[in-house]
Amino acid sequence: MAQLKEQLKKDLTDAIKSHNQVVSGTIRMALAAITNEEVAGKESRELADPEVLSVLTKEAKKRRESVEAYLQANRKDLADKESAELAVLEKYLPSALTESELEGIIAQAITEANTQGATGMKAMGIVMKIIQPLTVGRVDGTLLANKVKEKLL
Repeated sequence: MAQLKEQLKKDLTDAIKSHNQVVSGTIRMALAAITNEEVAGKESRELADPEVLSVLTKEAKKRRESVEAYLQANRKDLADKESAELAVLEKYLPSALTESELEGIIAQAITEANTQGATGMKAMGIVMKIIQPLTVGRVDGTLLANKVKEKLL
């Protein structure tokens, strides 16, 4: 079983014992999302840590978007709830990449794609395939794709 999933289960038990409803509720939702991902498709499977991390990243992104939406709708109470859940999820995500680290990874991937004979926008797919495993949970996918496009143009 994935270590990250095991850690989530252990932390859920601790949160329940300490009567921390925000943490226990958030971890329950995260574990439910992981279980849904495990049973999606033709047959159920056990997720590895990178896949669990991907699910947690999606859940964190949902919380960020909800916070923005609630703030725009002038619902600070709901935005605060989502922010608290986001803080719990961020404990399980790796630290975000700095701008210089991201630039270095992109430059290296573009160089590798060029050695494979792909140049310009034709290299986009190859570059993204190289970069994504290195950046899972550490940078927003849309931001990453935009940065790669910017460098390839």
